Amino acid sequence: MLSQVYRSGSQPFNQRLLPWVRSTAASRSNRVQPSAVSHVRSWSNIPFITVPLSRTHGKSFAHRSELKHAKRIVVKLGSAVVTRGDECGLALGRLASIVEQVSVLQNQGREMMLVTSGAVAFGKQRLRHEILLSQSVRQALHSGQNQLKEMAIPVLEARACAAAGQSGLMALYEAMFTQYSICAAQILVTNLDFHDEQKRRNLNGTLHELLRMNIVPIVNTNDAVVPPAEPNSDLQGVISVKDNDSLAARLAVEMKTDLLIVLSDVEGLFDSPPGSDDAKLIDIFYPGDQQSVTFGTKSRVGMGGMEAKVKAALWALQGGTSVVIANGTHPKVSGHVITDIVEGKKVGTFFSEVKPAGPTVEQQGEMARSGGRMLATLEPEQRAEIIHHLADLLTDQRDEILSANKKDLEEAQGRLAAPLLKRLSLSTSKLNSLAIGLRQIAASSQDSVGRVLRRTRIAKNLELEQVTVPIGVLLVIFESRPDCLPQVAALAIASGNGLLLKGGKEASHSNRILHLLTQEALSIHGVKEAVQLVNTREEVEDLCRLDKMIDLIIPRGSSQLVRDIQKAAKGVPVMGHSEGICHLYVDSEASVDKVTRLVRDSKCEYPAACNALETLLIHRDLLRTPLFDQIIDMLRVEQVKIHAGPKFASYLTFSPSEVKSLRTEYGDLELCIEVVDSVQEAIDHIHKYGSSHTDVIVTENEKTAEFFLQHVDSACVFWNASTRFSDGYRFGLGAEVGISTSRIHARGPVGLEGLLTTKWLLRGQDHVVSDFSEHGSLKYLHESLPVPQRNTN
Repeated sequence: MLSQVYRSGSQPFNQRLLPWVRSTAASRSNRVQPSAVSHVRSWSNIPFITVPLSRTHGKSFAHRSELKHAKRIVVKLGSAVVTRGDECGLALGRLASIVEQVSVLQNQGREMMLVTSGAVAFGKQRLRHEILLSQSVRQALHSGQNQLKEMAIPVLEARACAAAGQSGLMALYEAMFTQYSICAAQILVTNLDFHDEQKRRNLNGTLHELLRMNIVPIVNTNDAVVPPAEPNSDLQGVISVKDNDSLAARLAVEMKTDLLIVLSDVEGLFDSPPGSDDAKLIDIFYPGDQQSVTFGTKSRVGMGGMEAKVKAALWALQGGTSVVIANGTHPKVSGHVITDIVEGKKVGTFFSEVKPAGPTVEQQGEMARSGGRMLATLEPEQRAEIIHHLADLLTDQRDEILSANKKDLEEAQGRLAAPLLKRLSLSTSKLNSLAIGLRQIAASSQDSVGRVLRRTRIAKNLELEQVTVPIGVLLVIFESRPDCLPQVAALAIASGNGLLLKGGKEASHSNRILHLLTQEALSIHGVKEAVQLVNTREEVEDLCRLDKMIDLIIPRGSSQLVRDIQKAAKGVPVMGHSEGICHLYVDSEASVDKVTRLVRDSKCEYPAACNALETLLIHRDLLRTPLFDQIIDMLRVEQVKIHAGPKFASYLTFSPSEVKSLRTEYGDLELCIEVVDSVQEAIDHIHKYGSSHTDVIVTENEKTAEFFLQHVDSACVFWNASTRFSDGYRFGLGAEVGISTSRIHARGPVGLEGLLTTKWLLRGQDHVVSDFSEHGSLKYLHESLPVPQRNTN
């Protein structure tokens, strides 16, 4: 075993390390004491929090979400990750990114180790350069002519390349880690260092001492002297060091490592060779699943292939180390792949010994897809029958539902704010209203899927139809709203869509019983699997990445949830609104009797709703009038906290607290009041500070009202009506999956119609395009044909 610690600058080694040395031999036990004080380190103007970590080694992590607790981590860099595509030289940008991520984790208080390839590739580059230089000098002396283009490069022996490249590779790592004030040490090993007991103890002691001093060990097989790998030479219970995969696994188990990250040039483990038509990435791999995988050839460089990586990973897993195999070469993810894995994000293939009791979310997505397609083929009466049965179950099983909801409310006491507790609560009246809404959906679903929208005769015996069809698979993510589940499920059933539901954990008991009732209703026509409730520990961000399984994401919850989902969704459209900043403009010709009723209902009836009033705009002429005084008195009685807009504050000697932002959704008994000079100024204010959700004018002047209705560019615009009418149930849609402020596909309360798209059906008789050419025998007619009348019963 060879070991060398690299130093930076001329500062004495011990003094340079002192600020980063972790305290005492307690770190040897692979545990940071809970009393450890968190502090901040920074480099490159980026602060990093050192977090206390606690982990007792002995058993691997069961779930990805637990990986954030990993303290001691080995990162294995495959040859394909370290080297360039031409296999001569190193991928410097990629290496710099990896070093930065390792440094981030090291500065969080973790103990990082690298197992790296690359010495052979780096040495090959150096030796090729030397050979070319030497040959060019000799040829110039003998012939006097430059014949570099004709020179042949001899085959370079790998051991010689390794010997020439090891020092240069380590010097490169040292230079990169120095940028983050981290020291690195090189350790070269062979198989004997693990099989010889004394050498193994020496290696173990060296590594522990380096980790204690906050040094990153960089380990590699000593390829300059290592003998050729012998096939099938593994001992019972021991893995031989044949390549860096087996070295990393052996090192991880020897050092009682919490996590081994294996970076290669593929996304992870596939059920068949990557690139084949049916290849699917395996999210979680369990021991015993090898028979379900077909391994391909090894990577373009390196000694191991995926089969070797899986064997090494399973051996490490058996030894108590969690393993993730991921892609370290993709330019879009390599810059954060290591930190993403440690944060528990769904990256690569995670090896786990604990199989979940139910299906994975990927399997649930496939079941929702196939179940949705079966649902779409049912007769409209059959889909309506399912929804009617679900409505009956909501009232028949009322006691069971309310009992489950009571458990949620008891567990949420002290953890949720009062508005969220109100959303979480179910009652007999809520369930009755739900049942009524579901029956409305059933009635409107009779002629939804397969409705003909347009018919055109293209030519004789060639007719085109545009018909409605389901979107596909919907992912609906909702917080604190168990009543959302049967509403959304009924809309998905009516529109023939498959459905994945992800509810908040605060409503887990309620969601479970409501989902069971939904599946019971679906079972009457054999489509139980069309609606799936995701109960696994999937993060919302990971669900949003399932672009091959999900066609539309619909968030139901706080504005922060919607923003997070819109940011996380890659390649999947999101229907919804991030904020509900609703305005009510009181015109100079408003009715005194109407104003206070409308303001009270819009603000106080349910202040946590997205369609609640947030900003009250008042015409300047109404200040210091009885109407204005009545509004203020009513708000005071209702205990509404008032925030003054800039113009309103300028009119007052003693004003309420001035608003911090005119673009605020309070979601509580708080309201911003601002003054405007005209209806046009009110419209301009709404366009500048609103969220295009719902905006209202109160006036008796019909001309002013129509001007407002036509010029305000929001999803819902009302005249003399409460903002709270912006709701699918109140619109007669039965229910809604959400309110959309998008301008594409669906806008406003989204009910059944918003969950449908279209497809084109063309029926012909041996028609070909060439018949319609300039000299063809047929001519386009493009005649509009009557559309079958929609059944409105």
